[in-house]
Amino acid sequence: MKISKTLIDCLRRLLAGEAVPASLLRKDIGEQLLSEGLLSVAAHGSRRSYRAVKVDALKMFLESRFEEFRHIDITTEWTAKETLTRSDLASQTGNSKLLKVRSCPGFPVNSYKHIPCLLNGHEFVVCPHEGSFLYVTDWRSFSIPEDVIVVGVENMENFRLIRRQRDLFESQVGNRLLFVSRYPQSADLRDWLQTIPNRYVHFGDFDLAGIHIFLTEFYPYLLSRASFLIPTDIEDRLRIGSMERYNQLSKFRHLHCEQPGLQSLIDLINKYHRCYDQEGYIK
Repeated sequence: MKISKTLIDCLRRLLAGEAVPASLLRKDIGEQLLSEGLLSVAAHGSRRSYRAVKVDALKMFLESRFEEFRHIDITTEWTAKETLTRSDLASQTGNSKLLKVRSCPGFPVNSYKHIPCLLNGHEFVVCPHEGSFLYVTDWRSFSIPEDVIVVGVENMENFRLIRRQRDLFESQVGNRLLFVSRYPQSADLRDWLQTIPNRYVHFGDFDLAGIHIFLTEFYPYLLSRASFLIPTDIEDRLRIGSMERYNQLSKFRHLHCEQPGLQSLIDLINKYHRCYDQEGYIK
């Protein structure tokens, strides 16, 4: 069962003898507890609230049916932790999968030049050998020089093969670049970007869905520090791009943005009815 902080809070209140709005208690749990006669219902106009008929009976039922609730006080503490690990769960319950825990937080980083960084207060140089990249897990303690431009690369093949796109990056972005990826998908990268002052350049597919990702998942959080990489030859490439890919993304055709350069890219995509995937820039 997926345990949320809201569900734990509702059950703790019920076990304390309090009334809980029916809208807060997860529907399937509420229906099961009602069918077992463990909850009473009070109406307040169009709203309803639940209260435990007998607190002891409710506690016994939860502990007998759901392993997650056998240590509800500990579970409450766990759900509030930002650094909960599977070892925490296993050491106290024997079940490392009792709660949903991200075993691998963070994001990959890459560079073809030496970028001196700090990780947990220690020097950490990013410049992996070709054919490899690094993964930063303790991202909250990861810092980089302020003059380094962060390039977010959407597709993993482009991220792995940055050296084969070096001419593009150095002619259009700059010389001191740190490449990052959102793989695996999470908010860690975006949260980290919000803690640093560096400029951010988004390198994604040249289609309306890729632009939508930038406009909804990065630009609102980074504002003037964020821009979308638009190569100087993109119009020539769009002319021979994929019409099928454009048609697949028809729901984004009315996309609009306030950045003149990016709006010009949107207009070109709609003009030619074609898209161009970023892997085409790998030499």
